[in-house]
Order: sequence, then C-alpha cells, then structure tokens
Amino acid sequence: MAQHPELGFYTLAGAPDSPRDLIAEVRDAETLGLGAAFISERYNIKEAATLSGAAGAVSENIRIITGATNHNTRHPIVTASYATTMHYLTGGRFTLGIGRGIAPLQDAYGIGRITTAQMEDFALLMRRLWHGETVIGHDGPNGSWPVLRLDPDFDADIPLGLVAFGPRSLELGGRVFDDVILHTFFTDETLARSVETVKNAAERAGRDPASVRVWSCFATIGDHIDEPLRVKKSVGRLATYLQAYGDLMVETNRWDPATLAAFRADPMVAGFRGAIDDKATTAELEHIATLIPDEWLAPSATGTADQCAAAVRDQLALGADAVILHGATPTQLAPILDAYTRP
Repeated sequence: MAQHPELGFYTLAGAPDSPRDLIAEVRDAETLGLGAAFISERYNIKEAATLSGAAGAVSENIRIITGATNHNTRHPIVTASYATTMHYLTGGRFTLGIGRGIAPLQDAYGIGRITTAQMEDFALLMRRLWHGETVIGHDGPNGSWPVLRLDPDFDADIPLGLVAFGPRSLELGGRVFDDVILHTFFTDETLARSVETVKNAAERAGRDPASVRVWSCFATIGDHIDEPLRVKKSVGRLATYLQAYGDLMVETNRWDPATLAAFRADPMVAGFRGAIDDKATTAELEHIATLIPDEWLAPSATGTADQCAAAVRDQLALGADAVILHGATPTQLAPILDAYTRP
C-alpha cells in the first residue's frame, strides 16, 4: 500500500461508542498508508494522554498528533513528561498539539481562558525541559514555579503543534510551532490566507517557512456513506462548531453574521442541550440543515470517491502542506484513498 505522509485522519471522530474503537482505526490507518493519526480531546471518553498511549502501542509508523489538548489542564511537568513518554514510546512519532479551547466551556468549568502569550510561553518552556534543562524560577504568562525539571540527560526534539484559527494564533504557529492545524469548513480563500499568514510569520522569525507544516482539516464525506450519517458528519458537525464559536467562524470565513444570528435564534437550536453532532436526531439535523447555507457546507470533500480525491488534491494546490481527512474512519476513507492513489 502506498504511503501518504501528507494525509491524516482524526481517530474517534465525533461521538464514538467506545474509546476502544481507536485500536482498529489506527491499525487500519497504518495499513492504508495514512501518515498521521490526530487525537482530539473531549471531557468524556476522549482523554488525550490515554488515547495517545493506546495509539502508540498498536502502531509502528504512523505519526500521533494531539489536535488538540489544552496546556492549562495539567501541570507543565505532567504535560512535559507525557510528551517525553510518548516520544520514547513511539520512537519519535509523537507531536504534542495544543489549542486555545472553547471559552464558554472553560468559563463553566473554572478553567482559565487561554491567551496567545500563554501558548508561546508554554511551547518555549516545553522545549527547554525536553532538552534536559532545569528551569529555575520561571515567571511567565502561564504562572510561576520555583523549579521545573524532567531529566538532565534528555535531549529530545519533540515537535509541537498548534490548532490555529485567528490571525494571532496563525502567526504564533509560524513563529514557534512545527505543525499548524487549521479548522474544518475553511473556505478556499480562508485556507490560502491562513497558509500565507503562517509562512510569512515563520520567515519573519528567521525560520524556514517550509519547516512549518500547515494542515488543512478537510471534512471528507463520500457518498458511499449512508445519508443519515453524511448529514451528521456535515450539518451536525458544522452546527456544533457554530454552537461553540460561531462568531469566530463567521469572522474568519467572512460570512454573513445575520445568518449566524438566525441560526442561533431558531427555537430548536436555542433550546438544544449538548453538542448537536452528538445528540441530534436525523429529523432534527434535517431541520437544522435548512438554517445553514449551502456555501457554508461547501468547503468539504463530497460526492464520489474520485470527486473526494480531487477535492483533497485541490487543498494541496491551494497551499496546504498536508490534509486531514476529517470526520471519517479509515474504513470509510478506503475508497477515497484508492482514488487518490490512482494516476
């Protein structure tokens, strides 16, 4: 099977029945030649450190990337040792990816909102610890600690990833991080603009822009998947994003904010409890589909396997270094990968 380091997938996409599904997915992905398995985190059965270890234990070649965890939900020494453990467990296949998180959820749980300065401070601190440094009296945006230390014999180059949305995060990704993971349902114009922002920031920081890998996160929903599941993976997923951070999505994609306001004002949406992609019925999703313009759902790979493969290639042509085939299991992606591989 051909290897595709430029392609990845999210394991346990959406709302899985069991975290154990990851085992078969990672093995299948490796067999199919996918280059990276991304791990997202939700506070239920998707705790990132546990899933990372499981993915590392059942694979030999595929990269394992958190996309993402939050840096402020664990003590920095705990996160740093999580990353070094994964690095040595996998023979260097692990990337620690962080993100800004969902502000309303952080507020509800009493977790501090994450700033750009904190993420930069965290990344620089991790690199010092991974290279065996004992950090004395750290006092920065993340907090103050008398001593931080892992092992003075460490000299590990562990890649860092950043899930980036707005311009400040994109610039930070280019300035400091190794992998920058964009968001799903970015328009072509937004994708190209985001890649340019990352690469320009890398160049200004004195880095080789080619050394920063920008991932398009591209909803991939072939028509070989049953219709109710396709609606869940498209309408349900976008609706959930609009629930969580719709203003940012609309601003980033330069969409009409009045459409978002109408979506939020709909009685079903306004009264919905939980994530739409997790809890909504097919009938509810069909109603919600009437609230979302087709052009908002258009930035995705849909149709036949050949059409999906062509859409993935277009993401690379627009400037992305790599593409996450988002929202589908490796088994569901197999026909698309076959089409992608054909000349």
